Amino acid sequence: MGAESVPRREVVTGRPRTDRAGLPPPRAAVPPGGRPAAPDDDAPVRNLMRRQLRAALAATALLAFSLGLLPVLLRVLLAGGAGHDVPLAVWLLLGVAPYPVLLCTGAWYVRRAERNEGGVTGR
Repeated sequence: MGAESVPRREVVTGRPRTDRAGLPPPRAAVPPGGRPAAPDDDAPVRNLMRRQLRAALAATALLAFSLGLLPVLLRVLLAGGAGHDVPLAVWLLLGVAPYPVLLCTGAWYVRRAERNEGGVTGR
């Protein structure tokens, strides 16, 4: 039970260093046109990304518009009537109304994203 050789502990935070530790990474060859050649699969991927971004922006705009109208509706409710039914209407407007909008917009977005990934254009 003497002095056993215990391996040295190392903290691994990235790729192991090689002999090129101080040198910059090698550069890819650039054709004479000055722009690297893109693979053939680049155009469909860009098109898919564009369609997904358009769907995400449409869903965000729809949610921002519909949920952004809640303060306006609350102001109209509170200014219009001072009866005891106003707190019930406020609770229903804040506690119930947003959820169908969120669920429908989420379902639409998921269907649209799956359609985009499946290669079917949905316009």
